Amino acid sequence: MRPSRPVAALCLATSLLAGSLLAGAPAHAARPAPHRAAFPTATTTTADGRVLLTDDHGRTLHLRGFNLDKYAEATEADVRSIADRGFTLIRVAVSWTRLEPERGRYDQGELRRLHRVMDWADRYGLLALIDFHQDVYGPKFGGGDRGIPLWATRDEGLPFHPDPDDWFAGYFQPAVQTAFRHLYDDGDLRRWQSEFYTRIALELRGHRSLLGYDLFNEPFGPIDGDPADPAVLIASSAALERGRLADMYRRLIRAVRQVDTRSWLFVEPTVLVGLGVPTALPAFADPRAGAARLGYAPHFYDTAVESGADWDPAGGFVEKYTAAITGYRLPLLVGEWGPPDSRRPGNTELVRRQVAAMNGFASGWTMWYWCKGTGGYCALGPDGRPAPGDEPAFGPYPRALAGLPGTVEQGAAAGRYTLTFTTDGSARATELVLPAAAYPAGARVTVSPAATVEVDQPRGERAGTASLRLPHTPPGTLITVTVTAR
Repeated sequence: MRPSRPVAALCLATSLLAGSLLAGAPAHAARPAPHRAAFPTATTTTADGRVLLTDDHGRTLHLRGFNLDKYAEATEADVRSIADRGFTLIRVAVSWTRLEPERGRYDQGELRRLHRVMDWADRYGLLALIDFHQDVYGPKFGGGDRGIPLWATRDEGLPFHPDPDDWFAGYFQPAVQTAFRHLYDDGDLRRWQSEFYTRIALELRGHRSLLGYDLFNEPFGPIDGDPADPAVLIASSAALERGRLADMYRRLIRAVRQVDTRSWLFVEPTVLVGLGVPTALPAFADPRAGAARLGYAPHFYDTAVESGADWDPAGGFVEKYTAAITGYRLPLLVGEWGPPDSRRPGNTELVRRQVAAMNGFASGWTMWYWCKGTGGYCALGPDGRPAPGDEPAFGPYPRALAGLPGTVEQGAAAGRYTLTFTTDGSARATELVLPAAAYPAGARVTVSPAATVEVDQPRGERAGTASLRLPHTPPGTLITVTVTAR
């Protein structure tokens, strides 16, 4: 969805410049990451009803990373840097418009570029979530070369008047509403969309980095009545999720499953989840053999902050959001989150609160957005270090946990970190990521009760790791891990 405001243009331009310089690095600089992200093969459910992803050893996984390539700007250096810093996941925006600019004709250059990004993820041990991205439907309504193609846009000739100060308001214009209604309702558009998803799934299924698909970015649809009326907006959103959107997801699940039974498929609610409105999406069936591989990928944005305000904790945004999303019993991965200006004091606190909240309810997240700049949504400053205020996103975390997570305490600067978890009784290793941004001089790791701890210290930009083994520990034992900076 983002960046969208003028300051984000500076962010993108800086990222493109940095990417073009880094792209010229010699081939020998492309070294594989020391650890490969574990692919989730199953789920486990906690006592309070959270559904978490697990690997083939039964360890609870936490995936972290960034969105990238909405503008086809990502470089190999970007992907390598994400992996080096200890992250495990990228969310890769793809555009139906760019990939199939004419009905039935696929752009081979765009397909090759998508494969290159996936090849980089393969090489550096990341997982990749493919985001079928749209903003205000597509290029007919100011979306550039992103979103749903012109040949799949039916607006019945209704006028569209873009608002340069509020791009999101375009969703409420009749032309855009009409285009969405046709996409949901017209048999040929439904068929063509399904064929596109099947084709992309067929293209990408050979990549070991492929986690799966976020089936439709920030879905929207027809609103019956005045969208300025909150009751109308909530009722229309619920009707969409129960009806047209649910039908679309069923079609797209079937379309991907025709050629790919391994990947995870994530559904998104409407953006009203950011207002604390629980989703009305129903449960979905997965036609693959064995356990379902379906997940939930809501976004985590405060609308006031998106409109330029500094975050006010008195509004209860984090608490309302958490209550709204935890009732949908699927593994949860937050596909987008992050303020447009993390340097402002309220937004700095928002980042800290969001990371803390997601430690409690999510199996993972991808922050918006991987780029360098002095503002906008860029997670990095011009020097390549975490943008001021975004440091908690670059803090330590348990990549794979031999048990069920408990509590997490993390300082604002991510220096002191305390994790508790209850063991599953196995001798499998728990793996902690120790980012260099948080521990530039190294880290100390202590465990209670005592355990075997092997620490690979951070060096340069590269994150370190801590591997913990708890042999002969009874299931349900409470373990406390403390990390401090040297």
